Amino acid sequence: MPGQLKVDEPADGVRRLTISNPAKRNALDHPILDAIAAAVGAAAGDGVRALILTGEDGMFSSGYDIGDIPADVFPQEAEKLVAHPFTSALDALDATDVPVLGVLPGHTIGGGLELALGCDLRIAAGSIKLGMPPAKLGLVYSHTGLRRFIDTVGVARTRELFLLARYVDASVAAEWGLVNRVVADDELEAAALDWATQLAAGAPLSVQGNKRVIRALLAAEGEVGADVAAELIALRKACFASEDFREGVAAFGEKRAPRWQGR
Repeated sequence: MPGQLKVDEPADGVRRLTISNPAKRNALDHPILDAIAAAVGAAAGDGVRALILTGEDGMFSSGYDIGDIPADVFPQEAEKLVAHPFTSALDALDATDVPVLGVLPGHTIGGGLELALGCDLRIAAGSIKLGMPPAKLGLVYSHTGLRRFIDTVGVARTRELFLLARYVDASVAAEWGLVNRVVADDELEAAALDWATQLAAGAPLSVQGNKRVIRALLAAEGEVGADVAAELIALRKACFASEDFREGVAAFGEKRAPRWQGR
């Protein structure tokens, strides 16, 4: 049976995407990955202001669903899974203007860990393990995937994860920057909703603009080009003329909640 992506809205402006493939420890198959790409891509148009990406049954994801591929078609089918739907899901996470919170209730392994790194922020339950097993599988990981890890935890720790097939617990993951926060297992859902509602309450133009600047800086791997720099400067200038900026300053001075218009 293929897995599925469950969708609900646990708070105003917050949409939760839950990976459900319990028979395979929430392994990522074509239907799940296609559904993630579609759901993330549609979020902004649906008025969603924050996304949660999580897994059910005490697991985030064990990675690619390649265990049951027949031997005679294994190379082709395994590569298809990684090359298309997995990349599409990551591209959707990279491209969305909606802030995405990864909520890790259980072990987060291989492609599941890279998927979590595609989120803007990550909260983990204290009992979990995170790891990258390619050296135990004979897999050469994609250069784009390795770049994502290097950008997050640096070269030395990326080597430790990939060359030793290292698994780390949640506290070490927090020290390294793989996750932003670790909470007790029974506090994870409440902590996730707290952060998600804070994300949803942010000024839309500010959140979108800052995400765009961060994407550009990561993509440049150094000084941004003149065209990109001009775009980012224009983006910043535009915020000063926005209704939301005036509203934010007024609300701060009046000690009240802002009423964002997204313009």
